[in-house]
Amino acid sequence: MQYNDLKKYIYKLDPESAHHVVETLLKNIGSYAPIFFKPIAKMYKYKNPKLSQELFGVTFPNPVGLAAGFDKNATMIKGLEAIGFGFIEFGTVTPKAQPGNEKPRLFRFPDHKALQNAMGFNNEGMEFAQNNVKKLYPFAVPLGANIGKNKNTSSEDALEDYRVLIDGFKDLCDYIIINISSPNTPGLRDLQNEAFIKSIFEMATEMTNKPVLLKIAPDLEIKDALDICQIAIDHGAEGIIATNTTIDYTLLPDPKDIGGISGEVLCEKSFTLFEALAKAFYGKTTLISVGGISNGNEAYRRLKAGASLVQTYSALIFEGPILARKINEEILTLMEKDGYDHINEVIGADRQ
Repeated sequence: MQYNDLKKYIYKLDPESAHHVVETLLKNIGSYAPIFFKPIAKMYKYKNPKLSQELFGVTFPNPVGLAAGFDKNATMIKGLEAIGFGFIEFGTVTPKAQPGNEKPRLFRFPDHKALQNAMGFNNEGMEFAQNNVKKLYPFAVPLGANIGKNKNTSSEDALEDYRVLIDGFKDLCDYIIINISSPNTPGLRDLQNEAFIKSIFEMATEMTNKPVLLKIAPDLEIKDALDICQIAIDHGAEGIIATNTTIDYTLLPDPKDIGGISGEVLCEKSFTLFEALAKAFYGKTTLISVGGISNGNEAYRRLKAGASLVQTYSALIFEGPILARKINEEILTLMEKDGYDHINEVIGADRQ
């Protein structure tokens, strides 16, 4: 109820301004007011060993993570951990700072619990994010570095951008995500092709022992998605994240004509693609599901389908800081109802 009351005021701000307010609060709590961590964590964290698992050589205290896009510059990591996320992805980070697309570029659809964003990888660049993460890493929960090419980098030169970023973050994260699926950077989704994916994962595996994952778009045809993911796995990808935002504008009434849609309206579209990927690749690589997850029931469905981890983003805007705790509590309730003693028994239960 407290957050619902607060939302009335938050929604009076345009979405991007509201995000900056939240960023300032979380950043300042982490940097200047650590005394508040303990009461915040007591309120929002949910600890239970039944939800903990080992992946990528590190411990994930719970399966609910925050997807990339919320903390683009790695300024909010401490605050986000304090509100209960079991892992955090920062970024998308590009080699050079860039302002992103013209404003307005972020739109809120409260009645549908959805967002539409055309941000365009706005961020302060690799060096800025590096300096922030260096102060923290290794961190209390696993960190993922989500990386993408600069807007002005041509497709022919894109591999070099990713090389710079992999080299820059390979010692500052627990896994790296190759983002070639955002709809907001011209030509980026064109890199979802066999030649580029083969090249980037061959390069990545030579550069680092850290797990490198591929994040794909929900708008791919299932056959194309399966082919792309198979190529990535064959050439060293240790995981697939599905999915990014969608450009299927039929999911919203009166959508904008730019950007990608996220939130609850993406749920079934994202799950359909994830289910196809899980049928093909469960047990062969690590799968992470994201897209429209806003409650424990949906998270549990993704876990049973084959996801080792789930992520959320838009739901944090609509549900507030209690989100991760709420989802984890609901997952545990469903586990107990089904007679599972540990989350490892849940993951892939529908694939058995």
